[in-house]
Amino acid sequence: MDKQHFGSSEIRAKNRSDIFRLFRQSEKLCRQSVVSGLGLSLPTVTHYLQELQREGLILRSGSIGCAGGRRANAYCLNDRARTAIGLDVTRNHATAAALDLRGNILTSIRRNLSFARTDAYFQELGHLVRETVRAAQLEPEGILGVGIAVPGLLTPDKQSLFYCGVLDFSNVTLAELSRYIPYPTALCHDTDAAGFAEIWNNPDTTTAFYLMLSDSIGGSVYIDGQPFEGQNLRAGEVGHMLLVPGGKPCYCGHRGCMDAYCSAGVLTGAAGGSLERFFHLLKLEDPRITAVWQEYLEHLARTVGYLRMLFDCDIILGGYVGSHMAPYMDSLRVLAARYDPFEDRADYLLPCRYRTEPVAAGAALGYISAFLEQV
Repeated sequence: MDKQHFGSSEIRAKNRSDIFRLFRQSEKLCRQSVVSGLGLSLPTVTHYLQELQREGLILRSGSIGCAGGRRANAYCLNDRARTAIGLDVTRNHATAAALDLRGNILTSIRRNLSFARTDAYFQELGHLVRETVRAAQLEPEGILGVGIAVPGLLTPDKQSLFYCGVLDFSNVTLAELSRYIPYPTALCHDTDAAGFAEIWNNPDTTTAFYLMLSDSIGGSVYIDGQPFEGQNLRAGEVGHMLLVPGGKPCYCGHRGCMDAYCSAGVLTGAAGGSLERFFHLLKLEDPRITAVWQEYLEHLARTVGYLRMLFDCDIILGGYVGSHMAPYMDSLRVLAARYDPFEDRADYLLPCRYRTEPVAAGAALGYISAFLEQV
């Protein structure tokens, strides 16, 4: 009896989840479209539509041609029934982004804010979150939480950072960062957040290495849609992989790290501190900028070759530089193929799709994804 009851409960939960997922993938649907799409009975579809309407997750949305051309009541997902906010905390700025249930960014606000382990700084983070709530006109009771992404390694319980060379602070806790944030909060690694945004928005890619080329270098590994974090939560820390023995100094204290050769700073430093200006000059074929770019691509290609040998999966280029890479992928693939003894083409090398605040978006998507899984 218990097994039968459990089985029927599972079926009911699956039917409800399937109906909700279908609405997430569609703009408008009538009941008959849901019946046809999922192979469920009309009474079952009607029951769960009414239930989802009572919870505010589905809304009536006019009428639609359905069932032999006749007009029928249309329904749609209430995108803003639940929302989440992501915070991207870096050395010199903080960015907040509000997302809806489809993962759309409703608004994002970036502040020049130098990191400091002070009460005044944590108050500013709280102000930034509240400003984002107002700008996006969010209903506070519908906010699932605030994901806080940081450029550092987390403790196993993900309540604090045990290493954060970029911010030059260790043992900063979630409790400190969220002191003035009046919503549930969670801490995540910035690269893992950006990688999650990429995987979440690309269902065709479930196994990949996401390489974030920003002010610092990081990586995240996703296998069958799930993150591989490693035994000590350090998987993907390729920024400190030795690239040039005895080479340029890295902020970690070693020399020759990939970070010293492939961070966005390598390019901005050649263009007065502006990445946009660098790529503008590159398009104009400025000789000095072109030389810097060719050297950058050589180091990046070597890194990509190492990653391909290790993981044998797609490699997605993201971060500040990754968002500009699409026009230059063919050149990079040619270089990367030289380091691959098994393939003549580096077609596994992909530009990122999520180019708008991927770290903040990914931090928020953690809450969105968890909610969607339990509907």
